[in-house]
Amino acid sequence: MGYDFDTPVDRRGTWSVQWDGVADRFGVDELLPFTISDMDFACAPEVLAALQERLAHGVLGYTDWRHEDFLSALRHWFTTRYDTELDTDRVVYAPSVLNQVSQLLRMWTAPGDGVVVHTPTYDGFRKAVTGLGRELRGVPVGDTAGDGTSDTAALERELARADSKVLILCSPHNPTGRVWTESELTVFAGLAAAYDVAVISDEIHADFVHPEFVPDGRRHLPWTRFGTGRWAIVTSASKSFNFPALSGSYGVIGDPDDHAEFMRRMLTAEGLASPAVLALTAHITAYREGAPWLDALNTYVAANLRMLADRLDAAFPQLAWRPPEAGYLAWIDLRALGVDDAALQRELIDHEKVAIMPGTTYGCEGYVRLNVGCPRAKAELGADALIRALGRLAR
Repeated sequence: MGYDFDTPVDRRGTWSVQWDGVADRFGVDELLPFTISDMDFACAPEVLAALQERLAHGVLGYTDWRHEDFLSALRHWFTTRYDTELDTDRVVYAPSVLNQVSQLLRMWTAPGDGVVVHTPTYDGFRKAVTGLGRELRGVPVGDTAGDGTSDTAALERELARADSKVLILCSPHNPTGRVWTESELTVFAGLAAAYDVAVISDEIHADFVHPEFVPDGRRHLPWTRFGTGRWAIVTSASKSFNFPALSGSYGVIGDPDDHAEFMRRMLTAEGLASPAVLALTAHITAYREGAPWLDALNTYVAANLRMLADRLDAAFPQLAWRPPEAGYLAWIDLRALGVDDAALQRELIDHEKVAIMPGTTYGCEGYVRLNVGCPRAKAELGADALIRALGRLAR
C-alpha cells in the first residue's frame, strides 16, 4: 500500500501547540513552525480507521487496559521490532511518558536528591526534575560529530555522588538522535548497579532509527536487556504514529515491589484507573497493523534529513553536518560559523518568518533543533530559511 506524506495537512485552527501556539514560545504569530516533536503527517490510515470504528460503537465508558488485546500487541511489537521478549506482567499504564517519569521520581527520590541526565537535555526532563525539587545533574552525551563515544568518566562521577538516585536515560537520545551502543548500555547498567542508582529509560523515539545514518549498523536495544535492580522503561506509540493528543503511554518496571507500588499510586493517589479508550485502540492497531506505514514514514523522513544535509553541506561545508541516527529532529551544531544565538533567532523570526528551536532550550549554545517530520516542501522551506539566515550572519 502506498502512503502519501507529501500532501500538506492544514493544522491551523486545530489548537495545535506547534502551529497555533507558536507565539507562546517565540512571541510572534504566523511563523512557519519546525519546533516541538510532533509531525505534520496524518496518523496512519489503519489507526484512523480503527478509531472511527470505535467511535461508531457510540459508548465511551470507563475502560481497562489490563487485557490480552493490549498486552499481546505490546509483546508483538517488541518481538517483531526489537527481537525482544516482553514480560507483560511488569507493564504499567499512564497518561504520558513524562507523567510516568514524574511518578517514578516521586517513588525513587526525595527533594534535593540528584537526577543524572545526558546533556544536551530534553527540556521536559528538566522541568520534571526541577519541578519536583530534585537537582538535575548533566553529563555529556558524547561527540556526535566524531566517534560519538559517551563520557563514561563524567557519568561515573555523577552517579557516584551519595545523593544521586536516578539516571534518566533517553534512548535513542533527544535532541541529538544518538543510538546507544550495546557496550555503552552495558556500561551504564554496570555503573547504575555499582552505585545503587535507579534507571528510567525513555524509549519513545525507539521506532525512528535510520540504519543508513548509523555507521556501525547498530539498532535500538530496549533496556529490558540490561536492567538490574531498580529500573523502568517508559514509552508510547503516540510519537511513532503521531497521536500524542490522544494521551496514553505504557512502561515496564523491573522490580515486582516497585511495579506494585506504581500500580497502587496510579489506582489510588493519582485516581487514574481508567485509560482513554481511543488511546488503547490506537496503540493496539498501530502495533498490530501499522508497521508498513511506519517503515514508509521512516524512509520519507530519512530523505528529508538527506536533503537538509546536502543543502547545509553545499552552503557551509565547514559544519560537516551528519543526519541523526534516529528521529526526525535535526540537531545542528553551528559553532563553526560563530553566529550569535540571539541574533540567529531574530533573523529567523523577523526576516524568515520561521520558528526553529534554539539549542539553549536543551542547555547548549550554538545549536538549533529543526523538526523535519513534515512534507518535503515544508522541510525545504525550513532548510532554505535557516541557510539564508546563517548566510547573512556569517557575512
